[in-house]
Amino acid sequence: MRSVVGLWRWRGNPLCRRSDRREAWLSLWAALLIVLGTPLAGWGAAEAAHGALLNTAQEQQHERQRTWATVAHVTVLPPLDSETETAAGAPNRNRVTAHWTGRDGSRHTGVVMLRHPVQPGSRFPVWADAHGRLTSRPMSARSAGSYSLLAGLAAAAVTAGVLEAGRRTTVRLLLRRRYARWDEEWGRIGPDWGRTGTSS
Repeated sequence: MRSVVGLWRWRGNPLCRRSDRREAWLSLWAALLIVLGTPLAGWGAAEAAHGALLNTAQEQQHERQRTWATVAHVTVLPPLDSETETAAGAPNRNRVTAHWTGRDGSRHTGVVMLRHPVQPGSRFPVWADAHGRLTSRPMSARSAGSYSLLAGLAAAAVTAGVLEAGRRTTVRLLLRRRYARWDEEWGRIGPDWGRTGTSS
């Protein structure tokens, strides 16, 4: 971004080439777009994601219900980590066969993995959809806000990256064109280098 600072200092300098001015203006506009465009892109993405996630959360809260399941059979499984040292303090996993009643009164049976120990005949809460199938907890409004914030941050980062990549690519093209012109000038002037003022 040093070319942005030099833009005002070089505006009347006869040694400032047109390519230098173009590069400085390009850096200035890229900086302005990053400073102004990145927050706008992040805010727009966050707003769009928040609206969509809130609709999803409302649908899940309407379709899913919390019900009680009764334990029929329990199988205790060892911890996922089979290392003796680390598995010593890790809790066992409990594969529970349970049955529950759906919203329409139909009875269902399924397998649930629990971390805490349970006994046959005990009850524990589960979430089921409108058809009585086990599902995850519905998304809350707070979770929707957190996910939309992450989406906004990701969109802002992508926008800044794209703008910076475009600036670097354009500067590289300008430098390539500048070097090509230097080669042309050197091809024209180079053979006479150092002969000025000689009689040959």
